[in-house]
Amino acid sequence: MGFRYFVLRAARTAELTGFVKNLRDGSVEIVAEGPREELERFARDISEGPGRGLVRDVQVKWTESTGEFESFDVGF
Repeated sequence: MGFRYFVLRAARTAELTGFVKNLRDGSVEIVAEGPREELERFARDISEGPGRGLVRDVQVKWTESTGEFESFDVGF
């Protein structure tokens, strides 16, 4: 399973909204909204990555929710 789909599954399991997408520099951007406790668990889960995946660095930035997302999706 690719990293974006690993993130998608984790976000949907936690009932978060937002998106995950690859960036041109090879990094991945994730925007997620939901209850703080679920977001903290989500951040821990994605830091570990999928089975054989390698996560080198995770940077978390907390901001106010916008409420603009209805679901969690993979962006392109």
